[in-house]
Amino acid sequence: MTRIHSLRGFVAGRVQGVGFRYFVRRRAEDAGLAGFVRNLPDGRVEFLLQGAPDAVDAVVAQIRIGPPHARVSELRAEIDAQAVLESGFSIR
Repeated sequence: MTRIHSLRGFVAGRVQGVGFRYFVRRRAEDAGLAGFVRNLPDGRVEFLLQGAPDAVDAVVAQIRIGPPHARVSELRAEIDAQAVLESGFSIR
């Protein structure tokens, strides 16, 4: 049986208007993860990654860096045991 990690996170910095959500979606899809990414009204980006723990950790490491025009100043993430299992990865 494969373990599934559900990790919800919030990224602050210059993360809106720089292709950040598309960057996260691409990395998540390449890693075979499900979940979503969305902009928040306060300027942060929220994400939910679901999949194998090693793949989730690898994508979080990439999110910490972000795409070329982004600047990540803070990333907070925690296991979300209450998250509904997503099918596929979406930008919301």
